[in-house]
Amino acid sequence: MIAADTSTWIAFLKGQTGNDVDMLSEALELRQIVVPPAVLTELLSDSNLPASVARSLSELPLLEPQPEYWERCGRLRARVLARKRKARLGDALIAQSCIDARTPLITRDDDFRAFADAAGLKLLFTESC
Repeated sequence: MIAADTSTWIAFLKGQTGNDVDMLSEALELRQIVVPPAVLTELLSDSNLPASVARSLSELPLLEPQPEYWERCGRLRARVLARKRKARLGDALIAQSCIDARTPLITRDDDFRAFADAAGLKLLFTESC
């Protein structure tokens, strides 16, 4: 199983190209994609998202939060911030979901490197690198 960040989902939904989009497409075909709840929330926040796409996204399996998830997420974010790195709350939520499930993350967002460095988040591909 793998997860994709909002940046990759947006590129996919816009029909853009890239290795990350290819990986997401393949994972969808193989039914190996799981969605961190924060990613689903970010995607469904788009008021222009077609209802059919919203329904399809909502039907994908979620990475359900594990016990003490919120505490671990706070500690993860604190570790990243202590290293003087950017740690947006949404990114921390996504990273902790993937770390807990031992699920690699596909993303275009370089900010996730800080979570990989601080806690071993596995990044399958970062488009900008």
